[in-house]
Amino acid sequence: MERVTLDFPAAAVIHRHPLTVRVTDMNYSWHLGHDALVSLLHEARVHAFATLGIPEWDMQSYPSIVVDLAVQYQHEARWPDALVIETAVPEPGGKALTIYQRIRNPEADKVVATARVNQLLLDLSTGRPVDVPEKVRQALAQARGI
Repeated sequence: MERVTLDFPAAAVIHRHPLTVRVTDMNYSWHLGHDALVSLLHEARVHAFATLGIPEWDMQSYPSIVVDLAVQYQHEARWPDALVIETAVPEPGGKALTIYQRIRNPEADKVVATARVNQLLLDLSTGRPVDVPEKVRQALAQARGI
């Protein structure tokens, strides 16, 4: 079986977001379900960009769309684990933002999952992707401490 392996770019971290596993996040095996994990990633990603003043739905007048998602599941999480989701965004190339997220359980000293999302920014008038605006690039660079 081929497995997804992702390398989390720790030097590109822009935000850390604490979240707690909820009872409603549990699956049949009583651990964090894959569908809930994706929702937690989304929640943390929205907070990360909002902290920079560039919400996902309005990145310099362009909304973003997820074009793909890869998740490497590494350890279980259960209710009521307190997790931290780190969001890292390397320097954007062209029209895409590649966003990495790592879900950690600091108390257990384990990585629950690592994920990568590719997002495009769209010009709604044409329906076409646009280059990542300079202000978005600058906000990300500043958050990375560059």
